[in-house]
Amino acid sequence: MTITATEFKVNLGKYLILAETEDIFISKNGKVSVKLVNSNQDKVEAMRSLFGSIPKGITLEEARDERLSRI
Repeated sequence: MTITATEFKVNLGKYLILAETEDIFISKNGKVSVKLVNSNQDKVEAMRSLFGSIPKGITLEEARDERLSRI
């Protein structure tokens, strides 16, 4: 679901409840700038959605270390 920042501010409680079951994309000036997700979502799946493809079998720590080593 995509909503505007103003809509999010006006109905914060509603969207916090909805975020428990679905991702909420918040747009500002016509562009999505924030993704609100459930904090209990699997962390590796969250990383895949944020950083792209992660090889099968890699741990969260290994993926983090690999990403940091590129900096």
